[in-house]
Amino acid sequence: MLAAVITSLASVAAAQDANGVIEKHVEALDDYAEDETVGFRQGSVVVAPIPFSNPTIGSGLVLGAGYLFQLDEGSDPSVIGAGGLRSDNGSTAAAGAFKLKLDNNRWIIEALYGQADVQYDLFTGIGVIPIRQDGILGRLSLSYGVTPDFSFGATFRYLDTTITPAFAGLPPIPPPFDQFLNVEVANVGVVSDWDTRDDTIYPTSGQVLHFEAFQGYGLSGLVRDYSKSYVNYTFYLSPWAEGVIASRLSVCAASSETPFFDQCGIGTVDSFRGFSATQLLDFRSASLQVELRQRLGERIGLIAFAGAGQTGQSFSDLEAGGTHSAYGVGARYRVSKKFPLDFSIDLSRNDQQEDNLYIYVGQRF
Repeated sequence: MLAAVITSLASVAAAQDANGVIEKHVEALDDYAEDETVGFRQGSVVVAPIPFSNPTIGSGLVLGAGYLFQLDEGSDPSVIGAGGLRSDNGSTAAAGAFKLKLDNNRWIIEALYGQADVQYDLFTGIGVIPIRQDGILGRLSLSYGVTPDFSFGATFRYLDTTITPAFAGLPPIPPPFDQFLNVEVANVGVVSDWDTRDDTIYPTSGQVLHFEAFQGYGLSGLVRDYSKSYVNYTFYLSPWAEGVIASRLSVCAASSETPFFDQCGIGTVDSFRGFSATQLLDFRSASLQVELRQRLGERIGLIAFAGAGQTGQSFSDLEAGGTHSAYGVGARYRVSKKFPLDFSIDLSRNDQQEDNLYIYVGQRF
């Protein structure tokens, strides 16, 4: 899950801002929207501490900093960001990223680089084993907008990681996980997006179809070449005043050689709440989520959500593993007067009667 932690941290660093505690930093972003002028030197700096909580690495704080600027009049703002993370279970990470939008948003260039040392539970046939995963991750992507709604591009990712038991005295990591304890991997892939949302921060209508597929190449260690692809279809509808229904259908497939930290699963590529991202891993997964969002004023909002998913070694085996479900409620606090950006707190319960707390910025999907 090292790649997921670094990617999330870099996204926070490149997106910015958090809760009422940092209202003054959000106001700086608001001022940028009012005064923005074209050119790298005309940008604005935003610095913000952001609390988080999830069942994979626990609770902690991200400190993020970003520089926002507009490269041409027809493009949305670009951003350069950096951030650091620490959680209560000892996980740490640091990353830097940039996202450049050029030529009326026709070209989008994204890059990130990060290092992390994360601790999480690995669910094995002999029980749950706390493990540590450390290493570095680099990613570069280039997308071209064929139309204002449709884009496609290419991605490259490099990962060098080492995995060990989290504490002395724990049993050794069992097969088949033990073949991925010290590996170096390169991924080359394609990505495509069809996006008709009315807003990228808090959409109330439209849809997004995101597809990603990549081929993984083992550079060192026992990992073999593998492949993975997934698609997320997200739909938004506003049937009444200040109310939004959001739903997401996700399907994922990975080859049998895929390392466990890149496999499909509930909570891996679909933003599913209710389970640790390492709890239900396999080579195939499918999930459906529905969320009801209701604004109660300029600042406060409430949500209720439910979802179900299946995992298996093949799509024909999904039902054999049973259906896993979760539901919950959440609260939203809008941190900006001009941007529909929310500080989010969600509480979920899954079909195994486990409760999980999520704290993050923005919407889950």
